[in-house]
Parts: sequence; structure tokens; C-alpha cells
Amino acid sequence: MTPVIAPAPSFSHVIRMSDDTGLFEHSRNAIVRREHGYCTDDVSRGLVVTSREPNPSEEVVRLAEVYLTFLTHAQDHTGAFRNRLGHDRRWSDRPALGDWWGRALWGLGTAAARNPAPWIRKEAMIAFDLGATKRSWAVRAMAFAGLGAAEVLRAHPDHKGAAALLADAAKAVGGPGEDPDWPWPQEHLTYANASLAEVVIAAGKLGGDQQVLESGLRMLSWLHDVQRTGDRLSVIAVGGYRRDGPRNRHDQQPIEVASFADACATAAEVTGDPAWDDGVSQAVAWFLGDNDLGTPMWDSTTGGSYDGLTPTGPNPNQGAESTLALVSTLQHARRLS
Repeated sequence: MTPVIAPAPSFSHVIRMSDDTGLFEHSRNAIVRREHGYCTDDVSRGLVVTSREPNPSEEVVRLAEVYLTFLTHAQDHTGAFRNRLGHDRRWSDRPALGDWWGRALWGLGTAAARNPAPWIRKEAMIAFDLGATKRSWAVRAMAFAGLGAAEVLRAHPDHKGAAALLADAAKAVGGPGEDPDWPWPQEHLTYANASLAEVVIAAGKLGGDQQVLESGLRMLSWLHDVQRTGDRLSVIAVGGYRRDGPRNRHDQQPIEVASFADACATAAEVTGDPAWDDGVSQAVAWFLGDNDLGTPMWDSTTGGSYDGLTPTGPNPNQGAESTLALVSTLQHARRLS
């Protein structure tokens, strides 16, 4: 597939959705819905994309500092995290180890490894080390945490805590099933599916285990086939896809596209096989309009991404999760170009 010509990542809508506390979760069209407050999930995603910008502006570095401050405030003394903070700056939940714990470690690990600001790298590593002592019962939480651990290991190969967390994350995901028609460790594809394959790939590569690496690549290759209509990407929609069950094509979520782009970029990096870049190009093209409805999934005037691809077209709301998914995917497009 020919690499897609894509716009540069823009943080304009991310900035619009942020204040000096964190990143607001929801918007109506492009206008912030402050009454819904903030969540650790999205702030963590924000820390990932701001930290992996190669030449960030002062404003983007400032965003990373705000997001890191939010996460350190969300973390308790055991390493667990709260998830929901109201606009009144009051937490509505208690520290726990759900998906937000895993995503927080993903953000912290990325900041500790990649952020250009030394004070951000240092503080992020302190918070990561504390959170990495915990383990979650949730497979996806472990996968997200494992991706943060992989970031740390790429920068600090001797980091024992990150190595142990990454190995445990891959073990929690498991390997491909024996049925060649469904080589997936679970009976149901739900959300962030590509992240499960990606963490197994990372664990195999960074842990020096070729069998684990090949298992992750097999999972991702099959997922690519499942999510492809011709040369067009058609990701698993809301509600998921159960083995031997019906396949719903709507609503498709931008976060699924971004997680697939991340996984394909990792596969391309660890194998040196440029064929994996086709998956990245398909993810970019999905946002630009090469999707099941042939419609752009982003607003060029705001820099935001629409929240979902519905049967009648894009959901016009431009929330944090979707916009960060757009930015994340375009970051990979820049590497391809």
C-alpha cells in the first residue's frame, strides 16, 4: 500500500480541551463539556502523545507537565489510581487497578522514557516505579501497563520492575488459540484488541523470546485480516465481535484505529518488515476518509477527531479520547513520510 499523505499532528484541539488541572473528557461538537470533568484514562493518553512528540513546542511540554501532575495526584501511596475528577476538583471514586491504572502506567512509562524535559522524565519514573509494583485482574489493564513497561525497557534495558511487569502482562494476555480460524486468546474481540497483540510482541522482543514474539505477530496478523475490507480498515465496532457471532460494522471508534496503528508500528520496528507499515497507512487513511462510509473522521478547522463512525456518518462530538487517537495515528504517519 502506498503511504498516505497526511497532515502533521496538531495539538490545537487537545489544548482547547485542557486547562491547568488536566484534560476534559467530553465535548459537544468542539466545545468542552466541563460538567463531565476529567478522567485518568484520557489524561494518560494525553501524556503518551505529548511525550512522544520529537520536537515539542513549549505549549506541548506544558501539557505534558499538567498531565503528569494530574496522574501523580490521582495515584495513592500503594501505586493504585483514582479515575474520575469533577470540575469541582473532587474525586468521585477510590484508588483501584482498572484500565485507568494500566493506562496511567503507559503514560508514565512513555514520559519516563521519551519526554524531552528531564524533570518530567524523573518524576514520571518515580510514579511508574510505584505503580509497577501492582498487578491487575483485568487483562487490558495489564496490557496497557505492559506497554508502559516496554517504553521504560527500551530506554533502560536493566530496569527489573519494568521487565517483570511486561512479562506478567504478556502472560495475562496469553498466546494464540489452536484453531487457525480463531487464533486469539479470548472468545470475544471487544476494545483495544490490538494492544493485546502489541504487548505480546513487545514482551517477546524485549525479553528475547522468539516464540512469544511470533505468537504476538500471529495474533496481530489475524486481527489485521479480521479488520480489513479489501485494502480498507474496518475496525471492531462498539459491542465487539464474538466468535461465530454476527459482525456489526458500526459504531467504529477512533481509539481502535489508533491502537491498531500503534501495534503495526511496533511490529514494523521489531521485525524490520515494512509490510507492517501498510496497517499504519490504513489507520491514517481511515481518519482521512478511507473507511466504510468514505467520510473524513476529523475536523480540519479544529484539529479534533469525531467520536465515532455511525451508520449515518460521523458522530460530530470531538472528545479527548478520539482526538488523542487522531494525534497518535498522525504521529506514526509522520514517520512513514
